Amino acid sequence: MINIDDHKLDNPVWHSLNEAHKAYAVDYEGFKFYQPAYCPFGGFINLKHSTKNIDAYATLIKKFFVVGDRPLFSNKISLHNELICNQMVLQRPILLAVKEPIVELVSEKHKTDLSTLVNLVQPGYFKSKTSELGHYFGIYKAHQLVAVTGQRMKMNNFTEVSAVVTHPDHLRKGYAKQLIQHATNQIFNEDSIPYLHVASSNVGAIKLYEKLGFVTRRKISFWNLKTSV
Repeated sequence: MINIDDHKLDNPVWHSLNEAHKAYAVDYEGFKFYQPAYCPFGGFINLKHSTKNIDAYATLIKKFFVVGDRPLFSNKISLHNELICNQMVLQRPILLAVKEPIVELVSEKHKTDLSTLVNLVQPGYFKSKTSELGHYFGIYKAHQLVAVTGQRMKMNNFTEVSAVVTHPDHLRKGYAKQLIQHATNQIFNEDSIPYLHVASSNVGAIKLYEKLGFVTRRKISFWNLKTSV
């Protein structure tokens, strides 16, 4: 088992934008957001200027998430919903036979296919430059991208597994398991620890992750905010 202080996972956006993803930050006093083209997430360490900082970021993107504690916001902003997630961590490599050819999605066509598939299944999270945040992998069938998994938020010692997506016509074929193993092995090879976020209501996905060795560390909220004017 890897023994690294995991307190930074309590505030993953802030620490990602303070470490490995520093180049992608929109930096306000006590608040950091990803540049909107990369990821619609923000995090803070100081509530004092939360209201004006959220107002400022809302001029760049109309709908976004603050991850962690509930922020303060003005009447220009409305709370669309609170998405409560299980934050899950993997301590050991997954032992699983990989039967399908897995492709790293690096070409422009790959990136177009990736964006199309993720936004089909999980609309609203994947932006035009999200694929530049880390490695993304996929499985093709008959020249169609049918399943993907990749990396999103990244700190010095932790890397988030994200976009675990399978096309609705290709479910229950074991593609997600194989891609998660491939992606997490890549993370371990980079001397980092894989973690992920999954909606607490998504019982099926949580069971899959548990079977692969992920353990729930805590519940964490994604506050979905949008401009109200």
